[in-house]
Parts: sequence; structure tokens; C-alpha cells
Amino acid sequence: MNRRNSSLSAGLVALGLVAGLLGCASTHAPKPTAATHRDPTALTVLAEADLKRGDCRGASENYAQAAADGDAQLARRATQVAMACEHLPAAWAAATRWRSLAPTDREANALYAAVALKLYRTADARAAINDFWHAEEQVAAGPLPASPADAPAPGSSLPGRTRGQQQRASKSPDTFTLLGELALAGYDGQRAQGYAQRALQLDPKDLAALRVLARAYVMRGDAPQAVATARRAQADDATRGGFELAEILASLDRSEEAHQQLELLRAGGAPHAEVDRRLALLAFNSGDMKEARQRFTELLSNGEGNDAAQLYLADIAARDGDPEGAIAAYRRLYDSSVALSARSRAAALLLDRSARTEALALLDDYAADHPEDELDLTLAKARLLADHGEADEGLALLSSALERHPQHPSIEYDRAVILEQSGHVHESVEALEHMLNERPDDPTLQNALGYTLADHTLELAHAEVLIRRALTVMPDNPAAIDSLGWVQFRKGDARGAAATLAHAYSLGHDPEIAAHWGEALWVGGQQAEARRVFAAALARQPDSKPLKATIKRLIPDAQ
Repeated sequence: MNRRNSSLSAGLVALGLVAGLLGCASTHAPKPTAATHRDPTALTVLAEADLKRGDCRGASENYAQAAADGDAQLARRATQVAMACEHLPAAWAAATRWRSLAPTDREANALYAAVALKLYRTADARAAINDFWHAEEQVAAGPLPASPADAPAPGSSLPGRTRGQQQRASKSPDTFTLLGELALAGYDGQRAQGYAQRALQLDPKDLAALRVLARAYVMRGDAPQAVATARRAQADDATRGGFELAEILASLDRSEEAHQQLELLRAGGAPHAEVDRRLALLAFNSGDMKEARQRFTELLSNGEGNDAAQLYLADIAARDGDPEGAIAAYRRLYDSSVALSARSRAAALLLDRSARTEALALLDDYAADHPEDELDLTLAKARLLADHGEADEGLALLSSALERHPQHPSIEYDRAVILEQSGHVHESVEALEHMLNERPDDPTLQNALGYTLADHTLELAHAEVLIRRALTVMPDNPAAIDSLGWVQFRKGDARGAAATLAHAYSLGHDPEIAAHWGEALWVGGQQAEARRVFAAALARQPDSKPLKATIKRLIPDAQ
């Protein structure tokens, strides 16, 4: 099962609303006594004492209880602490309380949206974002009338505001563009298209809105409109719009045209370092490791590279079957801006060589110096152990993490994944069903459960219902479209499945989707086309275990 959908959480980055929260270690907390149960002051004292001794869960829960009867400032503090501690139930309770006390507070709406996204409550997040931008626009446009008696008559202007300020207060391109980005993060291309078009009605040359619109067309499979929109951006801004056109061409798998566009930008005076960086990424993502290595090396030699360029070179060494060279390259990045990625990938290579102690030490040492990344490190370690035959150890880590971060969606989800991965299919299904009972409208869980059932040929009709429900919320999610194709395949419709899976792969280029697509083609009698799909996917992701396993099973003599 590989149904992870982290893009909604990635929407937090697009929002740009949350930064600089607290960090602390986590241990289990004692329950407050009856005497302090509803006393905000006493609970706040307990919470601060919890923080001082590193009891993150206790602090989160005591602060959330204090906030239930406290003021907006207390709810604000409670939200920040719980968010920093990744205690999402406490964060949700505190953020909800804060927003109810201060409905026009921009920070309250921002944090509420952040927690909602972490919990996959996209409708709640969308409402808070609307309120966030409405509050900002009111500030930008000037004060509202002091009382209803001061309000202007219908059709007249508000005192002290120009007509343009009033329009900005009710309609902002930034608002619609941000909502469009959130729709893209939720794999809803039609909604993103609508928001972007509304932004462009207000400002036809808004580059950010054009960018969202072009990506919405890509997501919906409308390549001509996607390219036309990017060219429109290029006409308004030759350099930035030109780079956007190259990105759209690359996302449409038109690598040669993207390459040509980047060279045209170079000839037109665009920054050479930016052109070279994008050409290197284009080569890497297209599977041309020889060109990618050459270009990343040249960037570093010219002093134009960075930690990311070195990470790509290490990845290329790993792909080329040079684990020693890759580990040496990763080692140089252990204390860099990409340290967590470098250490995790090096640990995977060390586990391949049975160097377990050294592998885990890479993550443990980093965790000791970066307690704010404790949850991500725990998840990474659990996945690594499971991928290398130590599922029980991984599950134990996740159980301990749930003590510190109760009901955390990422931990619960990874636990279900590892249960399935280790052969405990029914336990995995039960775990997913339990989560879905708690969050019945979560499309990620609907898809995950539907796919797991389909992959093991269990309750196929129910699996399809779940997946189609997920697709009503995120209609352009390649993972969910892949799940639908896989259900069709399991039900015996190989040809119908192949068409669905081809669409999924065009959106995501995931090697597991390619494995499904190729198998549907193979079983449907299109072996030559299946071989082409397998070859192209292997060029992109030569180390994909699901893809290689499918090829070996169907074509035992394949090299």
C-alpha cells in the first residue's frame, strides 16, 4: 500500500501563514487533578511547569483545557504550544476556541487553517482562509463605519474609501489565487481553475494567478490550454513567464520542448545560473542521469550550486549503483540545509549493507540536536526499519510516538501502512476503518482503505465506493485515480483499467502507477505497449521496488 497524500499538508507552505512556533521534547503527561480541572490559571501554571521539564503532551493538554474557559490570549498560547508539540487534538480544540473568541484575528484564522489542513479538514481551512484575507483587506481598505447609523446608503461609497479600495476589500486577486493554490494542493483542478479565473478578472496580468490557472489545466489534462496560459504569462513577463512555460512543458512530459525553451531564455538574457539549474532538474526528472550529473557538477564548479545540487549528485551516485560514493556524498551534507534528507538516504543505504547501528545513529544524532524534528525523524526511522524487514521495530516506534502525539494522522496512517507492508492486512484494514470512523469525510483515508481492499481482492464493490467518494473531493489526485484503475483491474476489466491508469500516470509519473498500468496493458494483450511503459518508468525511477517486482513477475527474463 502506497497511498500517502501529503499534498494537503504541503498547502501550509503555499499559505505562508505559520512560522516560528515553539519546539519541545515530548513525554507522557499526568492528568490534572479534579481541583484544577476547570481553573484556567491553575492549568496554565501546570502547563508551563510541563514545558520546563520537557513534558510536551502534558503542556498541550493542560493548556487546551485552560483555553476552554480562558481568553483569546490564553487560547493563542495554547494553540502555539500544541502545534509545536504536534498534539493535534489539543491544537484543534485551542485553535477553535481562539477563533471563536477572535473571529477577525488574522493570526487566529491562520493557525486554525494550519491545524485544519494537518487534520485534512479542507472545508474548515478554506473558511478560515477566507476570513484571514477578509480581515487583511478590511485593514488595507480602511476602517469600517463606526455604527450602523454611519453606514452609507445602498449603492453609495463607504466614507474615506475610494471605489478601488472598496473593490479590493470585497474582491482580491490574492485571495482567489491563494484559494486556487489550496485547491491545487487538494487535487481539484476545476475549483483551482475557477479561483484563478476570478483572480484574473480583477487583474488579467497577475502572474501568480496565471501560474495557478496553467497548473489547473495540466491537472485537468488540458495540455493546449495549459501551454496557452503559460504563453500568456510569458507575454506579460518574458523571463518569469518564460520559466513558467518551461515548467508547464516539463510537467506535460514534453522535455525536449522544455529544454529548448530554457535555452531560448538563456539567449534572451535570463540568468544563466537559473537556466542551468532548471536544465539539471529537467534532466534528472527525465531520467537522463548522465546529463544531470554533468550539469549539477558544473553548477558547483562555477560556484552556482548549493546543498540541493550536492544532494542530487549523491542521489545520482546511488541510482548508478555506487553506494560507497553516494554515502560519502551524503556525509558531506550531514550538517547542511538538507541534512535530514541526506541522513535518511544514507541510512537506507547502510541498512542495505546490514550496518544497522551506524544507520540508526545518523538519525538519532540529528534528533538529539534538532528536537523540533523529532516527529519527522521518528516517522523516517519507522519507515526505514519496515522497508528493511524490521516492521515490528517500526511499529513499536510508532506506538511510542502516538503516546507523545495522540491521534496524529501521519503516525496512525504510517502504522496502517507498515501493518499492511508486513503482511498484517486485516489489522491494517481495521486501523484504516478506525481512522475513517473518526474522520468519515477524509478522502485520503477513503482512498487508502479502498486501495488496500482492492490490492488484496477484498470487498471490491465497497472498495470502489470508497475510492469514488474520495474522487468527488480530490478528482484529479493521481493516487486515487490509480486506485480506481486498480479496482477495475481486480474486477477483470484490464482494458478499462489501462485507460484509467494511463490518465493517473500522466498526472503523477509515480513508478507504482506505472507498474499497475503496465500490468493492465500486459494482461489486456498489449505486451509491446506494456514493455514501453515499463522501460520509460524505469528510466525515471530505476530503484523502484514495486516497479521492478512487477516487471520480474511478468517478464522473468527482463534485465
